[in-house]
Amino acid sequence: MSERWYKEAVVYSLQVDSFADSDGDGCGDLRGLISRLDYLARLGVTCLWLNPVHPSPLRDNGYDITDYYGIHPRLGSLGDFAELVLEARERGMRILMDLVVNHTSDEHPWFVSAQGSPDSPYRDWYVWSDTEPSDRKQGMVFPGEQEETWSWSDAAQSWYYHRFYGFQPDLNWANPAVRAEIRKVMGFWLQLGVAGFRVDAAPFILEQTVPGVASPPMDWTILDDWRSEVQWRRGDAVLLCEANVGAVDVPKYTGENPEGANDRAHMMFSFGLNARLWLALARGLAEPVVEALQSLPRLQAMAQWATFLRNHDELDLSKLTADQRAEVFAAFGPKADMRIYDRGIRRRLAPMLRGDRRHVELAYALQFSMPGSPVLRYGEELGMGEDLSLDGRESIRTPMQWDDGPNAGFSDAADPGDLVRPVVTRGPFSYRTVNVRAEQRDRDSLLRWFGELIDTVRECPEIGVGVCSVLDVPTPPSVLAHRFDAPEGSILLLHNLADGAVTVDIGRLPGTEGRPWEMFADGPYPRPAATLRNLSLNGWGYRWIRLRRGRSD
Repeated sequence: MSERWYKEAVVYSLQVDSFADSDGDGCGDLRGLISRLDYLARLGVTCLWLNPVHPSPLRDNGYDITDYYGIHPRLGSLGDFAELVLEARERGMRILMDLVVNHTSDEHPWFVSAQGSPDSPYRDWYVWSDTEPSDRKQGMVFPGEQEETWSWSDAAQSWYYHRFYGFQPDLNWANPAVRAEIRKVMGFWLQLGVAGFRVDAAPFILEQTVPGVASPPMDWTILDDWRSEVQWRRGDAVLLCEANVGAVDVPKYTGENPEGANDRAHMMFSFGLNARLWLALARGLAEPVVEALQSLPRLQAMAQWATFLRNHDELDLSKLTADQRAEVFAAFGPKADMRIYDRGIRRRLAPMLRGDRRHVELAYALQFSMPGSPVLRYGEELGMGEDLSLDGRESIRTPMQWDDGPNAGFSDAADPGDLVRPVVTRGPFSYRTVNVRAEQRDRDSLLRWFGELIDTVRECPEIGVGVCSVLDVPTPPSVLAHRFDAPEGSILLLHNLADGAVTVDIGRLPGTEGRPWEMFADGPYPRPAATLRNLSLNGWGYRWIRLRRGRSD
């Protein structure tokens, strides 16, 4: 398990400041997270991905960092972090940290020094231009919220580059000193016991920015060096790349030889598949997922996809065509305030699916059946909603809803006005209705269902490590039929993306031994015969059918 733990992981993404407040100041903290680890262990989580926890002015939710070696005081101390790693390990959970090194805060001591003097040792740690760049919108990430990516610094008497906001100057990754320092940062946290890093904005780190050059060269040796560093420091540590790139570029992030040794990132977020899943959900048709699975780039043998439906950012639909994006907007983000950056939706999944329990289950059963390791955002296991009155992506970063008491149990002592963000108090997704305590008591709750889903995934390792194939058999257009095969066994997965019952004839499949049996389904169905004929599926139904167990079982 340790050699490929990330291939069988269930990753839970959370913001510490929104999860649990231990000291009553209205902000979640590391001690609060530690107090809730048993909940996560019972859910079946094996890896925690923490959004940024470093000191920051918090102008961009912690992604503007002023000290890579510290913990933000409002979240706790380095001692608290070390305790978190220990307590998580004792419950069988690993910790992934966000590695946000495309840029720093403009309040970072490095940038303050760099602006202050052309002779500063940190001057060349950032990207400068003494003349006004010909394209001051070069490489813009947030259209509609950014006006430019080159800004003038009076202190430095020069232009500096910022792929994101003006208060986030980009580091100069052509400078060996920058590379050496970030390797030290990675080594520091690995020594404290983290299991790896989610690499924020990976393509922008690799791009060697040149003023006025729209497509600057990529330096892949950065990932090569990082792989060597984590491998040397901790043999089972991983790099998870955030890279929303085209299919032709995906394999470059994990190593381009599918048969060779993995020499770059261990994991990649499956952005292309994510967008296609949402298109399929909008249409109620399986074809977009079939196309995505059939064209999914082949990763190096030891590399792994990370699948997701919702994460801490907007639902990014930029890889869809304008017409396809319009379909998803119409279905799940019909109002202007639900959208962001002209390319995405700033909502949680449950309200996007109108709170329909069957539809929510189908969506997550589908995600967890995709090739790779599933990533689940905090609160999704409850069916939490968003707060569209908050700015931008803050709408999906509201506090975790633990119970129906004051502040949703997130902070017992704080005044509501002192919370880091307000809890959701109105509508069908109010904390008074949607919360952990209520769902733990309800045997038919979404939380209980998620526990069963995760238990089943962990009983089906072939989903994480096996070969995926779409079945070449006639099915209703709403039905996705695919299978995984591995030494551990074989499993057939059926999902109906439409709200209408159907019948599927699969026929006898190779690799079937004895009579197949149901592993997981949306309701009771007759046990499937070996011929796999007349398999019924409810509207928005799903069936996971075991075909064969591996010899080791």
